[in-house]
Amino acid sequence: MQNYKVADGMKPVMVMVLVQILFAGMNILYKLVAEDGMNFTILIAYRMMFAAAFMLPLALVFERDSRTKLTWMVLFQAFLCGLFGGSLSQNLYIESIALTSATYAVAMYNLVPAITFILAIFFRMEELAIDTNAGKAKVVGTVMGIGGAMLFTFYKGIEINIWSTHFDLHSQPNSHEASISHKSSGSLLLGSMVSLGSCVSYAIWLIIQGKLNKRFPYPYSSTALMSLMGSIQSVVFALCVERDWNQWKLGWDIRLLAVSYSGVLNSGLAVTLIAWVVKKGGPLLVAVFQPLLLVMVALAGSLLLDEKLHLGSILGGLMIVSGLYAVLWGKSKELLQMTQLESQTSLKYESNSQPILVVTSVGEDVNSEKEVVESRKEDVKP
Repeated sequence: MQNYKVADGMKPVMVMVLVQILFAGMNILYKLVAEDGMNFTILIAYRMMFAAAFMLPLALVFERDSRTKLTWMVLFQAFLCGLFGGSLSQNLYIESIALTSATYAVAMYNLVPAITFILAIFFRMEELAIDTNAGKAKVVGTVMGIGGAMLFTFYKGIEINIWSTHFDLHSQPNSHEASISHKSSGSLLLGSMVSLGSCVSYAIWLIIQGKLNKRFPYPYSSTALMSLMGSIQSVVFALCVERDWNQWKLGWDIRLLAVSYSGVLNSGLAVTLIAWVVKKGGPLLVAVFQPLLLVMVALAGSLLLDEKLHLGSILGGLMIVSGLYAVLWGKSKELLQMTQLESQTSLKYESNSQPILVVTSVGEDVNSEKEVVESRKEDVKP
């Protein structure tokens, strides 16, 4: 029984690792699409439309009978989720890639756990509990994750070759990285601010998603509503930015692969999985896995794009993973304490609600029934 509970508790962890793998693949495709010259706002618009087209049938099939009636509050929260978790955060994120680099943008996203932790405490969805070991572990783990991400980004050290074979998917080797190296300090500063705005938007979405899950606990339907709202917002924004209809054309190329992958697997499947994990473990459990994405993108980039890894990347990655385990340990201790408290409360309730024994004695006359109620009385001395 205990092993079953442990395995059941590991499900959100395994799901979030899968989500980060999907996000890492999306970042690789973003690099290739950027090199191909596709407009980023159109990419986000197509991504949200593909997600809505994928999720709406699933919601109708699996949750038609169990789903409660939609309310204006649910629609409003879905609109906010589509804004902060879809159109706004994704457009800001992909713009930060254009101003800086994909690795830098992913590194900045490691601020999401800290921002989410602060917002979750503010909205009373998490307790700081700094006087407990679990609370200290969450704080230390969050700080270690952020510190590891900063070390990963700003310290290089010696070059380390992990793979004996590389698959360079760039059509022009290192053209994207070369263009980044010539960016001005002003664009890097602006890119940092845009990336920070994307982090805040993503953290706000996790908080709102937690509120929506309590009011509307249907992951397929909530993701479908979020994707539908986000697609409307993204299409309107893309039409305002890009008036060239040739940019909207898709062929059998990397652009179609990018929008279908990011729409179906990321904004569709991954967002549904995130909504489920938020329901199971809260928004902080989702946010704390964000630093893991940086390690995966670096490993995938070194293998598929022939990007170089350095000592700082390895040390930063170790700090990120250590911080991740610290927060997971803190969350597991809190979950164990909550389970024990619920068990004690249940036992206390059962002991205080024992039924009263009622003995009914029926005589020869059917109309004359006598009920005898036996109860124990304490002797009270005068």
